[in-house]
Amino acid sequence: MSQERTTGRPTPVPRTWTTWLMVFGVAALVVLPLVIGAGDHLAEPFGGADGQAEETATEINPDYEPWFTPLYEAPSGEIESGLFALQAAVGAGVIGYYFGVARTRSRMRRASATDTTDGASRERAAPADDTPDTHH
Repeated sequence: MSQERTTGRPTPVPRTWTTWLMVFGVAALVVLPLVIGAGDHLAEPFGGADGQAEETATEINPDYEPWFTPLYEAPSGEIESGLFALQAAVGAGVIGYYFGVARTRSRMRRASATDTTDGASRERAAPADDTPDTHH
């Protein structure tokens, strides 16, 4: 079912099944690795890629030394995870803001184009007034 806008065009109805499908997909991505036991053979099953890369480099070359040192070393893994989550949230907020602004601009452009088109057709339909404007 669709609702009518002032332009007379039907607006699409939100598809709740698509939303629920996406929610279940994300849930499956989170739960599936836990269910199948991914990472059970590792000491830290879901450790970061940085730690795994350093461990692999050390196995290949025992004299390996990192090129850079971190600017800030978190006192615990929980704080490090929290900072990473904060970084991800800020990034998601910036990306979400960008898409919101882009969508609003697109809607405003379409609305402006529709208003311009409607205005042009009204001007053509109205009789031309050739009398000079005498009001000052």
